[in-house]
Amino acid sequence: MSKITRVKARQVFDSRGNPTIEAEVFSKQLSCKAICPSGASTGTYEAHEKRDKKNKKYLGRSVFTPIKIINSTISKKLLYKNVHNQELIDSILINLDGTKNKTKIGANAILAVSMAVKKLSSKIKKIPLYKNFLVKNNFKLPYPMMNIINGGAHANNKLRIQEFMIRPDSAKSFTEAVRMCFLVIQSLKKIISQKGMSISVGDEGGFAPMISSNEEALKLIIKSIEMAGFKNGKQISICLDVAANELYKKNKYSIHSSKYISINKTIQKYLKLIKKFKIKSIEDPFAENDWLAWSKFKKASKKLQIVGDDLYVTNLERLKKGFLNESSNSILIKLNQIGTVSETLDVIRFAKNIGYETIISHRSGDSEDTFIADLAVGTNSNQIKTGSLSRSERVSKYNQLLRIEEDLLAKAKMNTL
Repeated sequence: MSKITRVKARQVFDSRGNPTIEAEVFSKQLSCKAICPSGASTGTYEAHEKRDKKNKKYLGRSVFTPIKIINSTISKKLLYKNVHNQELIDSILINLDGTKNKTKIGANAILAVSMAVKKLSSKIKKIPLYKNFLVKNNFKLPYPMMNIINGGAHANNKLRIQEFMIRPDSAKSFTEAVRMCFLVIQSLKKIISQKGMSISVGDEGGFAPMISSNEEALKLIIKSIEMAGFKNGKQISICLDVAANELYKKNKYSIHSSKYISINKTIQKYLKLIKKFKIKSIEDPFAENDWLAWSKFKKASKKLQIVGDDLYVTNLERLKKGFLNESSNSILIKLNQIGTVSETLDVIRFAKNIGYETIISHRSGDSEDTFIADLAVGTNSNQIKTGSLSRSERVSKYNQLLRIEEDLLAKAKMNTL
């Protein structure tokens, strides 16, 4: 049995320049590190992110308190535990916190340790990380949902929809998927530049031009898809993340303009947008507690991939409620929304059992850690969201998926959509 001999944590920085936690777990001379990401557009029901709010040196964003808990309490509790028993280790961490939303220790502290344990287990077994999850053979590569225009809380423009993404549906390999996205992004960059707009990027690497109309952004994307030599809706599809929590007030939504309109009118606007621009996937089209709107929308748009993010926050109880409510057909998976690897895998298992698509996702405040790339392959999740082909914390995940594809050699196949 390989036993944990030490757990150590340190403060590092994420892609937005904010402090975050890196945990390192040791088994004798071997060790592995993991960094916890952080979101900007967060759901109310997400597990708690613990920070030092009174520490003015870091504007209240430092993480020295949870780091101290890792270096003392957690390190002692995990001493000599079997590094391969992820469920036991995660249950110790959950029980040590003892709160529903991990408010005592913080999900950022717990997750960093949980991920590092999984990595160390793989290292000791001498297997790639992706082979240490749910799937043991017949691994498949996910389709990237690549964020190419940023809006909402991820950019300093007036776009209401948060993410405009492309998905290379006709790709036969991950290498080909990335190539297709690369061509569209380069076309979009050229078009934006020719219009005299900035080609600076937002938090997730997508362009953040100073435009305010959803339709204008969608027209730019279709033009770039065509310029790259592809057909919209066939070879490459457009996918959206609305992040409707940010656009909701008194049972009305301001998704399509600054004016707030009813649920039914919002649905009709969505349906027109879907038809006009051949949109294949919409994430968080309504607010996290507006269950009626979600079920109405699902009934009205049967062929659409409807993705719950803030709605579910990678939480098994909320996913069960959404399933009974017929709210969506897909779930976004974010490790730090729930706080441990084991709980994340429980949600993925259940989602697959009820026929939901699972989409593994980064956060807007991310790092060079590539854990989610392996998680996507190791759970046969058919899609991954990890930003654009820009900013190293985004590209690192794509590069890891390319390495995994190479590792699988002739056995590498794309998943099904």
